[in-house]
Amino acid sequence: MFRVRRSVTVATAALAAALACAPVAQAVPAGPATAVTSTVAGAMAPAADRLASAPSGARLRISTAYELPGERVYPEGIAADPRTGDLYAGSFADGTVFRMAPGRRTAQIFLPAGADGRHTANGLKADRFGRLWVTDSTTGVSVYDTRSRRLLARFEVPGEGARFVNDIAVTPDGGAYLTDSARAVVYRVTPDRLADAGDEPVALTPRFDLGGLLDAHAPGAYTLNGIVADPSGRYLLVVDMAGGDLYRLDTGSGAIRRVALHGGDLRNADGLELRDGTLWAVHNSDYAISRWRVSRDGSSARLERRAADEELRLPTTLVRVRGTLYVIRSQFDKGGPMGEGTPETPFTVAAVRGI
Repeated sequence: MFRVRRSVTVATAALAAALACAPVAQAVPAGPATAVTSTVAGAMAPAADRLASAPSGARLRISTAYELPGERVYPEGIAADPRTGDLYAGSFADGTVFRMAPGRRTAQIFLPAGADGRHTANGLKADRFGRLWVTDSTTGVSVYDTRSRRLLARFEVPGEGARFVNDIAVTPDGGAYLTDSARAVVYRVTPDRLADAGDEPVALTPRFDLGGLLDAHAPGAYTLNGIVADPSGRYLLVVDMAGGDLYRLDTGSGAIRRVALHGGDLRNADGLELRDGTLWAVHNSDYAISRWRVSRDGSSARLERRAADEELRLPTTLVRVRGTLYVIRSQFDKGGPMGEGTPETPFTVAAVRGI
C-alpha cells in the first residue's frame, strides 16, 4: 500500500476541494456500503486570515506536554490508556507509534516504523481490555496488546477501490467503529469477530453508510472523520468535516440522523472527544478547538466556546485526561500532507487548558 510520498500527494489534492451545501438529511436506517468517494475540506488560508475569521470565546493556555523524537514524524492520532494513564501517538509519515508516560517529557517508541507492514498511523484508541487499536488509512486497523506489543488481529477494507480509514471509537463491550473518509462509511468490529480473528487479515464490515445523506461536496473530498461513542454505547457521534455536520448513529437499530447544531458548525473538524455530555473538536486547518454541550439523547449540540491559536500548529485530534486536553500538533502544513515548508522539531503534543 502507498507510503509517505503517495499519501502526501493524495491528501494534498483532497485538501484543495471546495465545499458545497445541500438540504438537511432525514433519519434513515443504515444500508449496505458503497464505494462513495469523498475527503477533507477547504483550501488552506493564510494563518492571519484563519485566526481573524475564527469565532473566539476563550483564551487558550497552551504548553508543550511531550516531545516526539524524529525529524519528520507528522503525528496524527492520540489515545489515552484508561488503565495506566499512558498516552499513545502515531506518525502519519511512517507508522511509528509512540508511548508517553506521565512525568516523562520525551516519548518512547512503542511500535517502530513499518511494524507489521504498516507505513502510516491515523486514529488510535486504547481500550479497557489492554488493547491498542491503530488505523492505517491505506488498509484498515491493527490491534495490539499494550503489554507485550504483540499483534492480536488485523482487519482490512475489502476490494480495490479508494479508501481512507481514519478515526476509531471503542464501545463499552469492546467493539470498535471506524470511519472511512473516502467511502463515507463506518465499519464495525464486533467483540466476537475480534475474538475469532486469527493470524490472517479479516475483512472489515460496513455498519453505517452515510454516502447518500451528506451535503454535496467536491468529488474526491474527504468527509467522515472524528468519531466518538456515548459512554453507554447506545450511539456514536461522527463528524462530516466537509459539510460541517455531526451525525448520530444508533448502534442498536442502525438509524442515522443529523444532529441539530446550535451556534456554529463543525467544518474542518477532525478529532473528537466526548466526556459527560461535553464534546470537544479540533478544527485542523482553522488551528482551532471548539466545545459543545450535547443533549442527553445525542440529538442536538450547542456551541459553548471556540478558540484559535497558532500554537496549536494544525491540530488533528485530542484526548482529555484529568481536566487537560492533550492535542496533537501535526504541522501537516509544514512540509507534510497539507503544504510545503519546514516543520519545527521536535514534533510535540500540547497540553491545552482554558476551553
